[in-house]
Amino acid sequence: MTDNAPGPGAVGHRGAGRYLWWLVACQGRRVAAGAAYGSLWMVGLMVPPYVLSRAIDEGLVPGRMPALLGWTAALLGVGVLNACLGTLRHRTMTRIRMDATFRTVRTLVAHTVRLGAALPGKATAGEIVTIGIGDVAVISQTLTMTGPGVGGVLAYVVVAALLLAVSPLLALVVLLGVPLLALLVGPLLGRLQGAEARYRERQSGLAARLTDLVGGLRVLAGLGGKEVFADRYRRESQALCREGYRVGATTSWIQALGVGLPTLFLAAVTWLAARMAAQGQITVGELVAVYGYAAALVVPVSFFIEGGYDLTRGLVAARRVVRFLQWEPDAADGPAARAGAVRAPEGPAVLRDPRSGVEVVPGQLTALVSARPAESAAVVDRLGRFAEPAATWGAVRLDELPVAEVRDRILVADNEAELFAGTLREVLAGRRDRTEEAIGDAVRTAMAEDIVRGLPDGLDSPVEARGRNLSGGQRQRLRLARALLADPEVLLAVEPTSAVDAHTEAAVAARLHAARAGRTTVVTSTSPLLLARADTVCFLVDGRVAAVGSHRRLLDEQPGYRRLVARGENGTEENATGEDGADEDGADEDGADGGGAEGSGADGGVLPLPRAVPAAEEGTR
Repeated sequence: MTDNAPGPGAVGHRGAGRYLWWLVACQGRRVAAGAAYGSLWMVGLMVPPYVLSRAIDEGLVPGRMPALLGWTAALLGVGVLNACLGTLRHRTMTRIRMDATFRTVRTLVAHTVRLGAALPGKATAGEIVTIGIGDVAVISQTLTMTGPGVGGVLAYVVVAALLLAVSPLLALVVLLGVPLLALLVGPLLGRLQGAEARYRERQSGLAARLTDLVGGLRVLAGLGGKEVFADRYRRESQALCREGYRVGATTSWIQALGVGLPTLFLAAVTWLAARMAAQGQITVGELVAVYGYAAALVVPVSFFIEGGYDLTRGLVAARRVVRFLQWEPDAADGPAARAGAVRAPEGPAVLRDPRSGVEVVPGQLTALVSARPAESAAVVDRLGRFAEPAATWGAVRLDELPVAEVRDRILVADNEAELFAGTLREVLAGRRDRTEEAIGDAVRTAMAEDIVRGLPDGLDSPVEARGRNLSGGQRQRLRLARALLADPEVLLAVEPTSAVDAHTEAAVAARLHAARAGRTTVVTSTSPLLLARADTVCFLVDGRVAAVGSHRRLLDEQPGYRRLVARGENGTEENATGEDGADEDGADEDGADGGGAEGSGADGGVLPLPRAVPAAEEGTR
């Protein structure tokens, strides 16, 4: 695929037909070449019957051996030429399919990154998988009709002209018969489009259900709900199977008519030509030519029907792709940001969340404490401009600033952020090259040295997608190391130590406070080990600030805070003594290693997707 092809522009706001046309226009020269090869090849199929008829009428006459040899050589030459044209046509159409596939995939991936944190709220993982695998393949297959489709029309015209020279009656039969075949198949194509659309929707829903089931399997087993989910999946699978039968029934009729109708048409034309030959109205050679024309015409007629079938399915698939491209990210540059009328603070400034009343003093480590972790995470989302209403940074609102600048200076490190496949060095470094010293400092701060030492090739060891070859505690520490290595001006970390043991947590808290000294850092946690290191603690009740102060002061003055943290202290003691089953690297074998952070999502078990552009580039939000 050429990189200098026109970009998608406003593709997301076009219809399905416009999207298919955009794919054609992006490779106009190649499509034109494919149409030319297809037309020459299709028309070339009509030449052998004519040459054969001349060979019979002129070459089989006694004493006309040179004429027979000449027409035989011409027939051989036409066959070789058609073979070459067929090869060029097939090769060109294959390139057209591949270009359409990669172009659509590139457009979808770019839009996925652009959606960022808005994506999980707009589409399930199953729907994205269905679009990325099934719909893309269908769209690329649709574009192959651009070659044979044009050639079929030309071949139809050429055959009509040749038959007109033989018999006006035969020419009339062909001119009326081919459109009649298309009309007979038309209603089935419309029915197929509706059945195919329903099937695709059910398929994406079932894929999402399967993702829920697999992702939350450990949690479901613990709650005793595995059989309930499995039964629901079984019922939906049966419904999809029935819908597939409807699609298959319609498709089988279309394909049967695509083979049967041209054959009946061939039989009718041949019967009519045979009667005319028996009556002496046409010669034997012309009879052979008529049979050859009608037989060769089966190819373009079949292409017409197949092209209509592909176009119907392609429109359904393109409609789903366009709907995906029409989704907009939650955070977008406003008019003031686009005009450059508002500028971000040049230096450290106070971050304020008007809804909760949280104020983050620059240069300090601030902790958010809530009995409901979702409330403190919601504050972080607003402070990082991932939710409305927007927070303020200094004297300006975050939603008035360019999104790129906010993401570059304020980093939200989610404890569910993805770990992409690659070497450990690539997973930690993200999109920028990092020095060995910087990587080492981040790894030490996150207490992840044992992970590097334990892998066979250290930083060059492979990490599987989603960190499947790591435990829950290891994944969490690597996420923290990755966020620290990004070295943002403002770091907002959600539960950065929830899956590690007490000893590791105490060391991480001390090193995090030292490593981020003088820079703004916010963490959400109820761990007393981490709270004791915070410069300021904000105690949230029902999503709003109930008290602000040091950890010790809040313990003395706030009974609710004391009860909440004391519960954390009891959990910490159990964790420290090993009574809760934590492994050596701090990952709880039952909860942290998949059942907690990655076990289920807001949709009832959907595996979390990257929540923003920096999640795809730096591994955090």
